[in-house]
Amino acid sequence: MRPRAWVLVLAVVFALLQLANVTGRGTPDSKNYLSYALSLRGDGKHEAAVATIDWACEGEASVAARRQSVDVVRFHRADPTAEVLAACREREWGNVGARLAAGQTGGHTVPFMPERFMRIFEARPGYPVFLVPFLTLFGVTWGMWAAGVAVAAAGGALVFLILRALRAPAVVCLTGQALYYVLPCGTTAVRPMTEGLLLALTLTAVWGCALALDGRVRAGTWLVGGALAALFTVKHSQALFLGLALAAAGALIVVRRRRRGRPAGRGVVAVTVAGAAGAAGTLLLAGLLHHPSEAESLQDLLTGHFARPDRERPWPEFWQLQQRFWPEWLRRQLWEPLFLAALAAGAWGASRGPRRAFGVLVAAAASTGVLTQAGHPDIAIWGGRLIVLAWLLPVLGVPLLLEPLVRGRVALPAQERPDRTHSMR
Repeated sequence: MRPRAWVLVLAVVFALLQLANVTGRGTPDSKNYLSYALSLRGDGKHEAAVATIDWACEGEASVAARRQSVDVVRFHRADPTAEVLAACREREWGNVGARLAAGQTGGHTVPFMPERFMRIFEARPGYPVFLVPFLTLFGVTWGMWAAGVAVAAAGGALVFLILRALRAPAVVCLTGQALYYVLPCGTTAVRPMTEGLLLALTLTAVWGCALALDGRVRAGTWLVGGALAALFTVKHSQALFLGLALAAAGALIVVRRRRRGRPAGRGVVAVTVAGAAGAAGTLLLAGLLHHPSEAESLQDLLTGHFARPDRERPWPEFWQLQQRFWPEWLRRQLWEPLFLAALAAGAWGASRGPRRAFGVLVAAAASTGVLTQAGHPDIAIWGGRLIVLAWLLPVLGVPLLLEPLVRGRVALPAQERPDRTHSMR
């Protein structure tokens, strides 16, 4: 089998495994994205509310039934599905109905939360647009599942393409794809949230970096620029973080090379310029479109989604929270150090030998996960989904760390084209 066939096999196996959890993956924010997508499809506000609430409550009921079935005290009790479903619908409709009656009917989203909070999601049309064809073809339940599986499978395929652009053996590339699926990247990407699309678009930008360093500067630059533009529509803070990170990493490589008397390289310069232009464009467009600012996001964090009065001195409180968050985060990581060990191994593998420049760029892209987590220092947000982008470093770096072993001892699948000597330092 050709390597491309193995890519498809891994993606299909991953998709089949996801049939174990068709429902119950949603988070509170998933309702906002779903109702937005249904509105774009042409559903009215009430129609979108009915479909969204039914989907969310069916997921809640299925989770409750599964939990009770293995509860050592309550496993023999009657199936709670109907009871949980009815209670959920009553709660959601009481909330939404009151807001609609009060006149909160603007925008594309159903008013599950205060208007100030919903404005954050109104500024993120990219993921709802992505959902529309899946909802139209498969309905709400299977459409949400299929969208998550598709974007997660695409992320794994992009990992394969990135490693192939680095001239890695096919086995190494397939290892990276498999790691993407089994590490938290795959689990998080399947959730009906923006993270799957953020991961895929960030990987697209990293692919562009790899192509630019390999001499295919025009194609690489277009990929980086296109990924940043698409990220703006999904979550403009990620476009800003990624643009700044790539620009800073590229500038660091340029300075280091020139100090050593070497040319900067067209590919590095192109990536640096694309990243800086993306960051500047994000700031400009966000201002012109009146997207919620960092101050508004900070008030959202400190007031529990605007459930309390605005804080008079939010920034000092935010920095105080940062000082307490990171020691606790580190304590938990040292307790179970898989994440830290994976980051170290990924950094080592990505920066070895002639691929050092690529290692700097992929580390910069992965650092956007840390920046996102720093912007939301809440230890309880859905099991680390905010920092999930940092897992891209081990996903891409660990296979490269294993490459010498693979080249020496493992029979490789047929290569699609012969390797050629090339330096990416």
